[in-house]
Amino acid sequence: MSNKPVKAKGSGLRKLDGALVVAVGVVGVIVAFVVLHFVVSFVWEVVKIALIVGVVGGLFWALTRRRRR
Repeated sequence: MSNKPVKAKGSGLRKLDGALVVAVGVVGVIVAFVVLHFVVSFVWEVVKIALIVGVVGGLFWALTRRRRR
């Protein structure tokens, strides 16, 4: 019997595995940007609605206060 080391077959990443990792990374980045865009857009819409309600409410309050005097 010899004590020669036996090489393990299939060690490391193959080209297909590397391409799959890159593809999953690219898709992950795209999905992250889409989700971030959705969240930022939603928050911005809420801020705009709050500003409009605040301005209309402030005008209504100022006009009703003026009538009382």
